[in-house]
Amino acid sequence: MIENLPLRKIIHIDMDAFYASVEQLDNPDLRGKAIAVGGSSQRGVVSAASYEARKFGVKSAMSSVIAKRNCPHLIFVKPRFERYREISQRIREIFFEYTDLVEPLSLDEAYLDVTENKKGNPSASLIAKEIRGKIKKKTGLNASAGISVNKFIAKIASDFNKPNGQKTVNPEEVEEFLEILDIRKFHGVGKVTAEKMYMLGIFTGKDLKQKSQEYLTEKFGKSGAHYYNVVRGIHLSEVKPNRIRKSLGAERTFNENISSEIFMLERLENIAEEIERRLIKSNVAGKTITLKIKYSDFTLQTRSKTISFYVSSKELILENAKELLYQEKMKNSVRLLGISLSNLNTDKNEKKPEGVKKVEVQLKFEF
Repeated sequence: MIENLPLRKIIHIDMDAFYASVEQLDNPDLRGKAIAVGGSSQRGVVSAASYEARKFGVKSAMSSVIAKRNCPHLIFVKPRFERYREISQRIREIFFEYTDLVEPLSLDEAYLDVTENKKGNPSASLIAKEIRGKIKKKTGLNASAGISVNKFIAKIASDFNKPNGQKTVNPEEVEEFLEILDIRKFHGVGKVTAEKMYMLGIFTGKDLKQKSQEYLTEKFGKSGAHYYNVVRGIHLSEVKPNRIRKSLGAERTFNENISSEIFMLERLENIAEEIERRLIKSNVAGKTITLKIKYSDFTLQTRSKTISFYVSSKELILENAKELLYQEKMKNSVRLLGISLSNLNTDKNEKKPEGVKKVEVQLKFEF
């Protein structure tokens, strides 16, 4: 089915263990050692792990206690986000040498559409190699890349030859590539969904492809249509240079579990104050307030309400967060609280992407 679709040349650039690599770059004593960027306290969480640490099962979002148990010689380093942002900006400047169609996903990864590029180079694979070389030369860091006809496949491909490698999936290889892929490798299929698919006998892309759209929709709701399409190489999302913010929030993990609502209100006030600062800086406001609660047993609960007007002040955010807090009784002590605003006043300004023209001569579509 891929031959009937508009073809693009998409590169997904993903920095290798970015935060940890920056720390090793700046501090030679850390090079070649197992390090984790994050807090080492009982409540600490790993933000990033070096490849030396990953060999011991240490990974991002892991509890620092578990990480240390897996890797007793692990070295914890405090994050320096200003430094990461500085290097990320330098990397993005390299991207813009090739195309203005750059969609950053975070400080360490981005999509680039190089179908038509500033260098006039018809080979996306060569462009990716050149970009990775420039990143290494200008920052001293390694990057990996995935290259294909759409964002979905490019992102999957960028994981294949990590670290410091790249993989190209040509148009004629797309369907075979997806068919032999373990379902866990599909971007957007998390642990819970993968387990459900396994129970349904879906282990690979080929297994997924054998299921009808009706069947997948019945089992996975709206996501079913997405799974039906992507396994056939259909993913029409364009690279959006100006991604419009959909939500804004802040959260805090506590040193000790708290059960007193008075203490929770104190924490929520601090969080609301932080959100107000971010809203003012971003010049946005929102209508939907969501309270996030993580209990001591690690279960997660969210409570939301939508009001008729946009809010950005600490007082109004806190007032609504309080209402959500008292909405029902706490079932346990709490280790984390968070507030987020969505349904922002930026949503109405988002432009729908224009259609991409189909490539006339596909046989000359070089990758």
